[in-house]
Amino acid sequence: MKNVFIFSLMVAIVVSCKSGMESSSDKECDKFVSELMAKMTLEEKIGQLSQYDPWTGPVTGPQGEKYDLDRIVKDGLCGSILNEPMNELMAHRRQHIAVDSSRLGIPILMGRDIIHGARTTFPENIALSCSWDIPLVEKIASVSAREAAACGFHWTFSPMCDLAVDPRWGRVSEGSGEDPYLAGEMSAAMVRGYQGSDLSSPETVLACVKHFAGYSAAEAGRDYNTVDMSEMMFRDRFLPVYKAAIDAGALSVMASFNDFDGVPSSGNKWLLTDILRNELGFNGFVVADYNSVIEMVQHGVVPDAKGAASLALNAGLNMAMVDNTYNTYGASLVKEGLVQEEQVDRLCREVLTVKYKLGLFEDPYRYGDKDKWENGTCLQEDIETAREAARASMVLLKNEGGILPLKGKEHIALVGPAADSKEWMVGAWEGLAETGRMVSFKDGLLRRFPDAVISCEKGCSDFEAIPGGISRAVSAAAKSDVVLFAAGLPSYCSGEAASLTSLDLPQAQKELFDAMVKTGKPLVLLLSTGRPMTVAREVEKSAAMLVTWHPGISGGDALADILSGDFNPCGKLTMTFPLELGQVPVHYNAKTTCRPRLSPADNGKYLSRYMFTPNEPLFVFGEGLSYTSFAYSDIEVLTPEVKMGESATVRFKVRNTGVRDGHEVAQVYFHRMVASTTRPVKELKAFRKIFLKAGETAEVTLEIPAERRLFFRADRTWGDEPGKIEVFVGGSSK
Repeated sequence: MKNVFIFSLMVAIVVSCKSGMESSSDKECDKFVSELMAKMTLEEKIGQLSQYDPWTGPVTGPQGEKYDLDRIVKDGLCGSILNEPMNELMAHRRQHIAVDSSRLGIPILMGRDIIHGARTTFPENIALSCSWDIPLVEKIASVSAREAAACGFHWTFSPMCDLAVDPRWGRVSEGSGEDPYLAGEMSAAMVRGYQGSDLSSPETVLACVKHFAGYSAAEAGRDYNTVDMSEMMFRDRFLPVYKAAIDAGALSVMASFNDFDGVPSSGNKWLLTDILRNELGFNGFVVADYNSVIEMVQHGVVPDAKGAASLALNAGLNMAMVDNTYNTYGASLVKEGLVQEEQVDRLCREVLTVKYKLGLFEDPYRYGDKDKWENGTCLQEDIETAREAARASMVLLKNEGGILPLKGKEHIALVGPAADSKEWMVGAWEGLAETGRMVSFKDGLLRRFPDAVISCEKGCSDFEAIPGGISRAVSAAAKSDVVLFAAGLPSYCSGEAASLTSLDLPQAQKELFDAMVKTGKPLVLLLSTGRPMTVAREVEKSAAMLVTWHPGISGGDALADILSGDFNPCGKLTMTFPLELGQVPVHYNAKTTCRPRLSPADNGKYLSRYMFTPNEPLFVFGEGLSYTSFAYSDIEVLTPEVKMGESATVRFKVRNTGVRDGHEVAQVYFHRMVASTTRPVKELKAFRKIFLKAGETAEVTLEIPAERRLFFRADRTWGDEPGKIEVFVGGSSK
């Protein structure tokens, strides 16, 4: 066989390039760090590998003595502080201790979880990914960095590059969905936004790729649980997302809580040294997740905290987060020969190098300014960006009879626990958000629809009935022309430690929903959530469904933009919505099987199918409606045969066939028909978001680089193979 590929249909988009962050030459940096390290004691080097949390970190030492963080800083034994209080940051009090009172004056690295905004709160990350808007996501990260830096933080623990595989896992809200290519592009955009073109700028912060590795594949979707997957699955589907963020220039990585191939990530040399540094070429530093070094004792791979410190140091973990294991045991481990001092030197050098690139040695007080915080954050232009992001992220999944957009003069019943809740807008990992600034759904609708009569009733709480709540809601609905049912799962049901065994609406909300349906009024389901949910029953009984997610500070205004028709919805799902929980894990890029079910109508018994439930999910990856419609035509393969290492090019047309202007996300999927390992039925390889006026046609020519054909082969190497590739072009993975 010739080493060529034969394509039936293809299309691509060129995205992203690696950005440089260095403010000075590598040579100058190496010289500075080398001279500094020559003056450091072993204890001071280990101190740079230790992070403390003044709020919830360890309060006592091994002998029960109380820690004095100021004293630790003064002794040069603190490399980083997590969640430093605002008053301390603004005064630079502990930074002054580090710089003015410690022996060598090494500045402290201040870190905090700024996940989807600092003071200006943007939609949760799963929502942002549904915008399919790479420049917008980069802009959001840039705003978040500027605001975090104004407060005094140098470092954010974002982006989360864990591929979404199980909606029971609450942290899918922090990532960018189930597809490795799209999630990689989103993660790379966030790195570029956080770190900018000059990491030493006082308006950029250090990005952190997390959680390395495989954290999202926890068994049963239960947080902190074990992960067990093949190396092929890891390299083929999970690793590319981390790699994309590292290639974008991220200079820190967080090790995950879970074990991987039987070894906890914080002590896994194969992950942290062989893969991360030697294969991916990462040249920053690695931090543990919260307390995860000492928690390797609970994993059962070491007998005590000293053994945990030894395992982590030898694996290549630069910084222990809050558990004080390095400061307590590091020096003795070196003196006993269990850890080589050269290893400590390497780990310390990597931390100091990043501090140098941040500009902290040049000016340790360049971050954090009260005036910038009070007058340079929550700017109107940033709030408008949050509004733009929220409306671009909302996904319309049903619109029976064109009930949306609303006319604006209706009598509207706004019902449900999310109807007038500012808390539901925030989402998990609120950063430095002020809940009072959030625009609720009610507030947004009242502003936009002055001629409408809007009756708002909560009806029930998040999980419990309210005395008289349903009757009041029924009364409001009976007088209305349309019911907007705002429900789902509140912000605290997303993020860390928020695993669920049910993805249904809570029972109290179901009862309220059923009461609304019985009124006979058309109902629009506004699903506020940080994960896919099993809402087939509710969708069937609703005239329309819009997934609003947890939309951030401008959520209510963004909703009003869509319901009024001022903005044509364009969001597309990045994570599959299951029909029933028993289908989980369910994702569009499932592998081919020996006995596939080729269509929903194929009910043969000895096939890969359920007995009483369809294989097909409720809503698929890439799905999302608009108030207009689009048609694809004239798909032309310009390179029907390409050699190994060559790109392929296609040209096609997209026409807006409706009566409204709107955005469309054209998606391109590959299916490798024969390969040395089983391949997915479809894999996203390119997309292009375009805006078309009503009746307008756009001709799109796109190139798909050869590297997007690479996969993990049967010979255990990453590469390409000759053969035929089937390609699909359309508005969703369907």
